[in-house]
Amino acid sequence: MESFPPSLATRRDLLHLAGGLALSGLGPLGLGPSSQALGQSPAPAAGLTPYQRFPRMVHEYYVAKIRGIEKRGLERKRALSTKAEAEAYIAEVREKIAKAFAPMPKEKTPLNARVTGRIERDTYTVENILFESRQKFFVTANLYLPKNRPGGKVPGVVGSCGHSQNGKCAEAYQSFAQGLARLGTACLIFDPIGQGERSQYVDPAGKLLIKGTTTEHNHAGNQMELVGEFLGSWRAWDGIRALDYLLSRPEIDPQHVGITGNSGGGTLSTWLIGLERRWTMGAPACFVTTWRRNLENELPQDNEQCPPRSLAYGLDHDDYLAAMAPKPIIILAQSRDYFDARGSAETHERLRHLYGLLGAEDQIQLHVGPDEHGYSQPNREAMYRFFNSLTGASDAATEPALVIEEDKALQCTPTGQVVLDPGSKTVFTFTQAKAARLKKAREAAPLAGDALKAAVRETLKMPPRDPAAAPDYRILRAYGAKRGYPREHWIHYAVESEPGIQALCTVLFDAPHVASLPAAPEGGGKVVLWIAEQSSDVELREDPTLSELAATQPPGTMIVACDVRGVGESLPVTAGNQPHSYYGSDYFYAAYANMLGKPYLGGKTHDALRVIDLLASRGWTEIHLAAKGRATIIVALAALLDDRVKLVTAHQRLESWHSIATEEHYQWPLSHMLFGVLRTWDLPDVWKAMESRMA
Repeated sequence: MESFPPSLATRRDLLHLAGGLALSGLGPLGLGPSSQALGQSPAPAAGLTPYQRFPRMVHEYYVAKIRGIEKRGLERKRALSTKAEAEAYIAEVREKIAKAFAPMPKEKTPLNARVTGRIERDTYTVENILFESRQKFFVTANLYLPKNRPGGKVPGVVGSCGHSQNGKCAEAYQSFAQGLARLGTACLIFDPIGQGERSQYVDPAGKLLIKGTTTEHNHAGNQMELVGEFLGSWRAWDGIRALDYLLSRPEIDPQHVGITGNSGGGTLSTWLIGLERRWTMGAPACFVTTWRRNLENELPQDNEQCPPRSLAYGLDHDDYLAAMAPKPIIILAQSRDYFDARGSAETHERLRHLYGLLGAEDQIQLHVGPDEHGYSQPNREAMYRFFNSLTGASDAATEPALVIEEDKALQCTPTGQVVLDPGSKTVFTFTQAKAARLKKAREAAPLAGDALKAAVRETLKMPPRDPAAAPDYRILRAYGAKRGYPREHWIHYAVESEPGIQALCTVLFDAPHVASLPAAPEGGGKVVLWIAEQSSDVELREDPTLSELAATQPPGTMIVACDVRGVGESLPVTAGNQPHSYYGSDYFYAAYANMLGKPYLGGKTHDALRVIDLLASRGWTEIHLAAKGRATIIVALAALLDDRVKLVTAHQRLESWHSIATEEHYQWPLSHMLFGVLRTWDLPDVWKAMESRMA
């Protein structure tokens, strides 16, 4: 295995506690610090360093971006005034959704479906089904089938589960599937990837190696992005193949097929409504709101709930539903849900306008239940009434009495975990295999020189930049005597990287402070620019690599330590209190950056380049770029793209993203990955290009 930085447990946490620095522990899979490690609020008394001056910078930057996209989208939608314009808009969003979810499989492989068990009940049966959505990628499902089938056929619904550990067996999901069957509609409900019988990481005894469905989803999904795959597309393909199976059954009326699901299942229902044209009705529950509401409310979501490029294409939640217009849809929300019901109402209003132009305003409905997040009985009953009004399957207004089965009765596999069955493949085996194919292709046609630089720029999607135009900077009046730094005096500067973003720099001096950033001595001078991995303040005081580097520099060398966006002084205090956990702010903004088509890592690299531009404008001709751990990627990319960097130091560097894509239990954050990067280049290409400049 190729080397990458040691776990965060070996380092001190980047935030001050009242009595000093707290040691950081690891969360699940080493992806984040434990709950006791980080401060709880921006107030210094609660544990945050008083030198963390920009704790909401990153959040407000993305809020402004999303508000701008939403504003432009609303202007476009409100301007639609004819049926023809509405139809053209629907065709456009369908194309954009297909692009956002690419790649999808080019062909459908045989389902090889089989019934592995059957339960007989009073008015319905349950069949335990196993089918392959891809070759040897098994899906476990239950088909709830009414016994009374006038005319031989009944309506059918595909049921999608939320984040229940036991998937389709969770009480709420058994309830809606059984309720539909008792009211005359068949329901095929399947286990999502990473839930129920489809956990992807288990030991030979079936014990889960990754605890928690959201943790597992992010672990699989983040890794897949390196090879240009999106976990949400894989889950959607499972749903499309579930529909294929449902329609293969002679008992199902193809004129009445719907999709419903709650929470993560509401997400998948929304994506499937956008992707699949065969649905005749839809009822997504406890998901549909707006991207702006989710972001402003600091609501992290799983990898599969954040389609890369979705925001870049201007798609909001209503657009995924608009793709099905004018077919009937009911949006199911809850008044006390963390998926903001205000956004659900806003989405409904947008769709009412579109549906109205199509002469079908009554076909888009909204039901807001009285409960917290979940597919509670009032919302299930709203779904039954809506579907039944379309199919005529029943005229009942309430849910019939239900009998919740034991999980084992609904089990489709002998072991309870499909990956233990001979020949079964996991998501990781597909990712690993694709990474191997991509590596072979890259090695057959390696990139170097200007071609490599062009490929890196294309992947990073950085803001426009003129290296000859020095950025403005703020002089932060926090300066003083030695704080354990390698030099006696220091002062802070905030370099304007792009509108709304500052790179926070600490400049060290031997003499008392100066106000303006000093120019280099006549004839140029040497500067060491350290890009912090976690916090310039902490690393200046405690990192032995930086201390040794500073101590060995010749007299007159200036030392600059830089916090790029989302690091140290601008570490977001949002999305919970564990920034580096699998669901923390570091992941949260990386996911939104990917939806914008502007990788977080690209923004961080841009910050470093703008600091280089500023230093060069002040006459510093010998720029030595240095970092350790995750920050070495920023150093490598910045140095590759700017020849003014004369020397590079990269301690504990990541040798390749290929090593992450091919390691089942990797430890690496989404914020330092790039969607699809392995299709064209990898870090060994960059390290090789800089061999002559490596310290």
